[in-house]
Amino acid sequence: MTDLATTPVDLGRDRKAEHIRLALDARMQLGTSAFDDYRFGHEALPEIDLADVDTSIEFLGRRLAAPLLISCMTGGTEAAGAINRHLAQGAEETRVAIGVGSQRKALEDPDKAETFKVRPVAPTVPLLANLGAVQLNYGMGVRECRQAVEMIGADALVLHLNPLQEALQPEGQCNFAGLLPKIGEVVRGVGVPVIAKEVGSGLSLAAARGLRAQGVRHLDTAGVGGTSWARIEAARSGDLDLGELFAGWGLTTPDSIREIRQVPDVTVIASGGIRNGLDAAKALALGADLVGMAYPFLAPALESPAKVADRVRRFVQELRISMFCLGVKTVAELRHVALRKGT
Repeated sequence: MTDLATTPVDLGRDRKAEHIRLALDARMQLGTSAFDDYRFGHEALPEIDLADVDTSIEFLGRRLAAPLLISCMTGGTEAAGAINRHLAQGAEETRVAIGVGSQRKALEDPDKAETFKVRPVAPTVPLLANLGAVQLNYGMGVRECRQAVEMIGADALVLHLNPLQEALQPEGQCNFAGLLPKIGEVVRGVGVPVIAKEVGSGLSLAAARGLRAQGVRHLDTAGVGGTSWARIEAARSGDLDLGELFAGWGLTTPDSIREIRQVPDVTVIASGGIRNGLDAAKALALGADLVGMAYPFLAPALESPAKVADRVRRFVQELRISMFCLGVKTVAELRHVALRKGT
């Protein structure tokens, strides 16, 4: 079993630390959840034993204890490296998937690579590498994508799509022209599955169809509903009015799930504003295959792997109770449960 003993993280003072500090600020959260608009019915006679509820699924060829990905957050600094290790150890302890933050820094400065190398503490769970798709227009290509995967022994590569964040970022890279064929080149040449992920504004049906046409078979909604990167980047640049104007821009996570679920032969990862196991149950019933969560794990990751593991176990408990009260034993059955919209 993984040794979960550790000490709290000192964030430091660089840009990544600034992102983490702001993400922990409640004012950077949207504060409302589109999942609150949906309600399940209730089975007073579920005709199953809670002990028989099975939350496990297959993802990227590995068996997970729950349909959960601890989503990509950070990397590139000593503090971020400690956060990644805590997240990875907690994920390994509870058998859920884990992603690292953007590895661009580590490709530009190999000394930063160690902050992402968490495979030694997470040897058996799916591990996701991560780069910004827009960087394919700024000098990176298939070779760099392979390097990111090989750097951490990843099972898949996340290419994140963040036009709004880049537009509001003081140092933003905003040339998103002609990215689809370049993403297709990565899909064909990187050697592992590619996951296309938004960062808080949602994937539309049109985007999903374009990505699937290029061979992308894993799509992460990262819709509106959780952390507002518009607010975070606006806070960094000092233009709070602009950040507030675009704080809720995009598709909510439920709407994004419904849209991209129309595309055949894709795995749908629902993220963006999922805060607990009940939200996850709703996302799965709407059509997701698994869910991603970041913000709920950030504060625990600043403390210890044990706190991360405790948060995962709480999530699983919440999901199992939801399934039990719906009378379903498996995640596959949960996907066929009806949701009611409205109070």
